[in-house]
Amino acid sequence: MIGAIAGDIIGSIYERNNIKTKVFPLFSPKCTFTDDTVLSVALADSILTGTTYTENLKRYFRLYPHRGYGASFYDWANTDNPAPYNSYGNGAAMRISAVGFAYDDIDTVLQKAKEFTEITHNHPEGIKGAQAAAAAVFLAVHGATKTAIRDFIESRFQYDLSRHIDEIRPHYHFDISCQGTVPEAIRAFFDSTDFEDAIRNAVSLGGDSDTLACITGGIAQAFYGSVPLEIESRVYEILDEHLGGILKEFMERYCGKK
Repeated sequence: MIGAIAGDIIGSIYERNNIKTKVFPLFSPKCTFTDDTVLSVALADSILTGTTYTENLKRYFRLYPHRGYGASFYDWANTDNPAPYNSYGNGAAMRISAVGFAYDDIDTVLQKAKEFTEITHNHPEGIKGAQAAAAAVFLAVHGATKTAIRDFIESRFQYDLSRHIDEIRPHYHFDISCQGTVPEAIRAFFDSTDFEDAIRNAVSLGGDSDTLACITGGIAQAFYGSVPLEIESRVYEILDEHLGGILKEFMERYCGKK
């Protein structure tokens, strides 16, 4: 899961300042965590403690109120009795990586991804995007090859994963939908040689860079087995004690499987 957080932090400075190259400083003094990290850690907290995700989403929003939340989520989090808002936004997939690490069979992963997503993003494309991202993490954790992951995602979710990242990059633009983010994020992982290369692929697409890299980073960590120590160390330096503590607890319990 730390891979997703690393992707969010590394991509954070490029969301509004897109680049189309893999050559860039991995961290800068302006790198920070965004709503992608906050809501991912809130989900990890729910899995660890059994606290409902609705309760944790609202609580973490209050703890970290200025982290780039979408307008619909902002309204949802400020409502006493929030209802899902039929979103197909990529926020559904950016926060879901913990599910792929925490559960032990694909059917449970898909069901839990749906349950944790539809409290806000109950549009079919939102649920589909979250399930695809979680499934990719799960399959990678359990030793599936890139070909096997691709075959599953394409057949189950009808995403077109045929284009190489170099084909996608020149024409890709900012897109906050699941259907315009998740396939590209997964492909960024497929065309990588290691964890860092996967993150560089995702950021180099441009677009919603922190979310692309967050989704890619969770899958890449699962597949490659870990995050480089120098990246891990920088992540914990940037997170505060609360977020870092929950992340460490989740990593110790669920991310030592491979």
